[in-house]
Amino acid sequence: MTESLKKHIKEYIEISEDHLNRYCHAFQLQKIKKKDFLLKEGNICEFEGFVVRGCFKVFHAHHNAVEQILYFGVENWWISDIDSFINSIPSKLNIQALEDSEILLISKKDKEKFYQEMPEIERLMRLKFQRSIIALQRRIIDNLSKPSDERYQDFLKDYPQTAHRLTNIQIAAYLGVTPEFISRIRRKIANKT
Repeated sequence: MTESLKKHIKEYIEISEDHLNRYCHAFQLQKIKKKDFLLKEGNICEFEGFVVRGCFKVFHAHHNAVEQILYFGVENWWISDIDSFINSIPSKLNIQALEDSEILLISKKDKEKFYQEMPEIERLMRLKFQRSIIALQRRIIDNLSKPSDERYQDFLKDYPQTAHRLTNIQIAAYLGVTPEFISRIRRKIANKT
């Protein structure tokens, strides 16, 4: 089950087979049913996860139950509440499976151990964090400067393997628009073709 993780790691760093096997062996496979939670707001996030199969949403729910989706985690994506994970504080996020899913989880203790023992693992995670920060920065700029229809088009272009797996409500919660807006823009696009 760790083959996809090994392949993913090799795309970012050079690592010996021994170190790769030891690192990947520290992950525990967890199967999550559709609609089940991997993390609920208020709990401390004790893991970082690598999605093997399926789709997750990472979101915050307002007191009036309106969801704001930060991101979707699909195959070969890492998911966590990094603030809760690093600072051992109650999470403000939820992580829920949108499909029956499989995820490889590593604990903070194991991760810290590998940082000490294998500098290449620390480099891997630094590279992954840099990419995450860049994506987050671009998303913030786009949300502040682009009209909703352009953000929707960018979402379709940037995540073609994910968009078709999601409902209008989920895409709307990610883009910060109404589901009705998503329906209108989808009709508009369909009429152009």
